[in-house]
Amino acid sequence: MKKSAWQLIPLFVSFAALFLVACRHPAASTNLFVDSGAVRGWTRSPEIRTFSPDQLADYIDGDAEKYLKAGVKTTSTADYKYNDQIQVVVDLYTMSSPAAAKSIFDSEPAMDAQAPTLGAAARLYSQSLVFYKGPYLLRMVAYQESPQLPTALLDLGRAFESKLPL
Repeated sequence: MKKSAWQLIPLFVSFAALFLVACRHPAASTNLFVDSGAVRGWTRSPEIRTFSPDQLADYIDGDAEKYLKAGVKTTSTADYKYNDQIQVVVDLYTMSSPAAAKSIFDSEPAMDAQAPTLGAAARLYSQSLVFYKGPYLLRMVAYQESPQLPTALLDLGRAFESKLPL
């Protein structure tokens, strides 16, 4: 049985609404993750996990309140490996505004950190890199130390920076 064009309008409206929601849906932040092989030596696990504000305490136990008060919209995370040896977790926080991302960045200690040119501001430690750009705060934490790790973290950080819109 053929449907008339008028009968298809509700279907079209539903798809249009889903498209608009998907365009604004927080899961879009998963497209901001650097793919395996995009940066020499780095591979990403296939799974990117995304947490809504009400799920954040399940992921970052004890520190979620700070992010919630600052206006976190979503938190996405993925595991990376450098040269098949060093495991790194990358967390991408999508905040409600650039000021919210800056407030989280500013709330953390800068002691013993280098300040590389990355995003609006960045801190590089021996096993981690944190920076923010626009409403995004990105944190990379390695489980092992290595002399080449800070440079490798910066390389991966620059690839993320290029994917983050303002």
